[in-house]
Amino acid sequence: MVVSAEAAVDGGRRRPGLRTDLRTAVFDAAAALTITIAIFAWLYARVRSGTSATLAVMPYLADANTYLMYWLCQAFGWTALLWAWLTTMLGLVRSSARPRWPGVSPVAVERWHRATSLTTIGLMFGHAFWFFADLVRADEHGSDWAGRVGGAFVEVFVPGGYPSGTGRVAVLLGLLAFYLAVPLGLAYYLRARTGARTWRALHRFVIVVYVLSVWHTLLYGTNVWFDGWPRTTLWLLQVPVAVLLLARLLAPARPGERIGRTRGALATGRRIGALVAVLATTGALVAVVVSGRGGGRTPGAHHSAPVSVQPWTVWTGTAVFVLVVILAVGLVRRAERADRRPTPR
Repeated sequence: MVVSAEAAVDGGRRRPGLRTDLRTAVFDAAAALTITIAIFAWLYARVRSGTSATLAVMPYLADANTYLMYWLCQAFGWTALLWAWLTTMLGLVRSSARPRWPGVSPVAVERWHRATSLTTIGLMFGHAFWFFADLVRADEHGSDWAGRVGGAFVEVFVPGGYPSGTGRVAVLLGLLAFYLAVPLGLAYYLRARTGARTWRALHRFVIVVYVLSVWHTLLYGTNVWFDGWPRTTLWLLQVPVAVLLLARLLAPARPGERIGRTRGALATGRRIGALVAVLATTGALVAVVVSGRGGGRTPGAHHSAPVSVQPWTVWTGTAVFVLVVILAVGLVRRAERADRRPTPR
């Protein structure tokens, strides 16, 4: 999903291409599929035993054999989130100033990061595909094949196409995460055309993909629907991400990005603002973990509070996000043109 911000061309050295990274990712993907199978078996066993929290929300899923594709969707989703967490952590470690670890070089961290990034994109697609396949199987869009496939495709792969309930927001968030992960993640392999500065500017926004993925899971992951240890554990995993992001802002690997060495009030203000936001987020995460109140539903409650965020809010935020990305790339392009101008003597 993300690739290291320090992986740009340096010193004219040839960097690995997509084909090389895909070969490396084969082993990573095999490990991810193994874990996916294990998660699927665990989810299936919990349904068969009646201990799955999902059954309290959707009791008709108790027929585990009929809904095998749904549980495959869930298994791929959880593995995708785990790999998104892993690749985000690796990216933050690689792009932060740190002491050298014995036996682990920055090149190795970067290679793992790229492999897990590609695997994450594949797992996200697998998550969406099995949801699509289950909707086709359910035959909710007519008896003809075209109606079933077309209706399911719109609900699963068209942003805003899911028609009802929490999914109107949650599925939209998940799709935005997936569709942003592809260009922002694969932009690394176009850096020779876009330039290292432009690629780095785009890459900084990839953390939004991870945030959307976690948000999607908290809203729609029925295995963490209620407050309790599964939901608290999911929140707990966000604490090291916030801490590493804080370290990345305080001590980036690139000396020119460090506070106090940046040029211009805008760049300094942007970094200080990001630092304050991450500090506040870290404090909120710690409070959630300590209190055990992660915003989940109450078991046995027949009515839950409505989702506070509506689709139009998500679309508005997406439009603002796109404008900010365009502005950031434009500023980088302008700086590059300024650097290329001849210096008057």
